[in-house]
Amino acid sequence: MNFLGDIWRYLKERKKFWLLPIILILLFMGILLVIGAATGLGPLVYPIF
Repeated sequence: MNFLGDIWRYLKERKKFWLLPIILILLFMGILLVIGAATGLGPLVYPIF
């Protein structure tokens, strides 16, 4: 959790809030790929891409 706090402080201190949507989209895509590869939900996730 320290890593997330560091990222938040960086965004807040440097006024780089425009990076937040990019970070969230990358995180969401990574979660989808992990779920698609690790579970039986792969055939349901792959049509999204």
